[in-house]
Amino acid sequence: MAFLQLKNFVLHYRVDGGADKPALLFANSLGSDLRIWDGVAARLAARFRVIRYDLRGHGLSEAPAPPYGAADLAGDAVALLDALNIPAAVMCGVSVGGLIAQAVALYHPERVRGLVLSDTGARIGTAEAWQQRIDKVRAEGVDSLVQMTMERWFAAGFREKCKADVRGYSLMLRQSSADGYVGTCAVLRDADFRQAVGAIGKPTLVLCGAEDIATPPELGRELASLIPGASFALIENAAHLPCVEQPAAVAERMEKFLQEVELG
Repeated sequence: MAFLQLKNFVLHYRVDGGADKPALLFANSLGSDLRIWDGVAARLAARFRVIRYDLRGHGLSEAPAPPYGAADLAGDAVALLDALNIPAAVMCGVSVGGLIAQAVALYHPERVRGLVLSDTGARIGTAEAWQQRIDKVRAEGVDSLVQMTMERWFAAGFREKCKADVRGYSLMLRQSSADGYVGTCAVLRDADFRQAVGAIGKPTLVLCGAEDIATPPELGRELASLIPGASFALIENAAHLPCVEQPAAVAERMEKFLQEVELG
């Protein structure tokens, strides 16, 4: 395990693949940790330097006091690149991780070679809905969100066939820090990049699980339409976390994209 001391918390990260390979930096979703990318990372580490980290307050990363802003979480990613002496990477993020990737591209464009944005949008949900989520977690804890979250993370077929996996991912969610969860919800509440992402000048792939009800395909298509030259692809038989349900399909689509844009 590797840890990085940042200004007011310790960040947990993992690196797979050689330092001489093109760098991919992966950011996880709300309530999960870097392990959701295991299946994708295993398929890409032979050709890429795969860097994964736990968002603040998730996994083994500490939770500074909330709220957080998109610029804060973008700064965490850049600090990790600095610590690893990586001038620029392809930013890969799912859900709020995709918002973080957009924020890095907007606030630190020189650190981004390309973007892979999975099951995300330039704006996710409404401020009112995220404030309600914050209030619920403060009142009832993260445990109160387990059933709803599993129904959003995974397609019905996966939930039926892989009950032990779903139970395991429920534990992952439960282990998230309440402060980290609330702080990240504040990012989702406040971030709206719809008027900004048109300035992103990096090769971009937008992915979405065909059965995603949290950030549905139309949201992904909207995001791709807002970023100049971006492409969009559906991942069949997956909901909000295609990296878990269909890691081979995600890795294959990423490799194809990175080859097409000469980033890998």
